[in-house]
Amino acid sequence: MGAVQSDCRIEVCAGSLESALVAQEAGAYRVELCAGMPEGGTTPSYGEIALARKMLDIKLHVIIRPRGGDFLYSPLEQDIMLRDIEAVRALGVDGIVVGCLTADADVDCTAMGRIMEAANGMSVTFHRAFDMVRDPMGALEKIISLGCGRILTSGQKNHALDGCGLIARLVAAAAGRIVIMPGSGVTAENISLIAARTGAKEFHLSGRTEVDGGMRYRNTQVSMGGTVNIEEYKRYVTDHTKIEAAIAALRGVPVQFP
Repeated sequence: MGAVQSDCRIEVCAGSLESALVAQEAGAYRVELCAGMPEGGTTPSYGEIALARKMLDIKLHVIIRPRGGDFLYSPLEQDIMLRDIEAVRALGVDGIVVGCLTADADVDCTAMGRIMEAANGMSVTFHRAFDMVRDPMGALEKIISLGCGRILTSGQKNHALDGCGLIARLVAAAAGRIVIMPGSGVTAENISLIAARTGAKEFHLSGRTEVDGGMRYRNTQVSMGGTVNIEEYKRYVTDHTKIEAAIAALRGVPVQFP
């Protein structure tokens, strides 16, 4: 396979400021900062966003999602999202990552219209709510008409590699009007293949590694998740080497994987 063009960009999905700083050091173009990564990402705290904006020199996008679950938001939840957008815009973030659907799995153009107005010039990525729409090609046109800058998608599959067919059709149909950014399961091992199969130029990955917590005494009889199984004494942090390897793979540099 030939070298991928050098204008490709990597966005790192960072579940903490710590991970965002690792992503920056490793050479990422942009960070998407989020909390609640096992739920697909929720809005991080004001303090974390404020410090991220202060400490990051690269582009910073923040997910605006008040809860996990589906993307059908009540009027109250929409108002919360608008307040969060107001807050992050005041902090000077470069963009937001957001998506609202109707009960029939169409793009909620009314809710998204309010969001676009609140974003007030910030870059807007329509996130993987797109992977839940019933008519992806129709949704593409609606999202373009709203003025969003990109769509984050796995091609309506669990992993972007499996969704390359739809992603490629979206890239072709978009015809440069909006960025189509593959995400979910993107790694240094498969990123160049996804690029070749889809024609995409931006890619979204987390590059995480499990690390052990620092607690010496551990009460293994109690779970903060109650009946939900949560690993209490481990966490996931972006791995510098994984991001570097993904960037190298996109540039056509031979990468040795363990």
